[in-house]
Amino acid sequence: MEMTKVDIKNYLEKIYNVPVAAVRTRIQYGANNKRNHKNQRVKTPDYKVAYVQLDKPFSFPTCFQRKNKTEEAQSFDDFRKKYLEKEQKIQKGDPRRGGVPDWFGL
Repeated sequence: MEMTKVDIKNYLEKIYNVPVAAVRTRIQYGANNKRNHKNQRVKTPDYKVAYVQLDKPFSFPTCFQRKNKTEEAQSFDDFRKKYLEKEQKIQKGDPRRGGVPDWFGL
């Protein structure tokens, strides 16, 4: 609640080297509807919210390396082929049954 618009702008420009175009602030009032064990009203504290407009579009720095998508695609294709082969074996049925479907059994 102590920082002003100028303080917020200077903080972002000096510490984080982020150019700031405009700063808007408002005070969010805390809820007043809670009660404690003594049936007394308990108010949550108020806090300040700052809305900052930047001069340049901001992009987050990359902290993690991105995985190669071709490896993921290849592994998915391999998995898909194995799955389809397994399903075809299941649907093919037993050759000793002479073409009689599995549901028509003893």
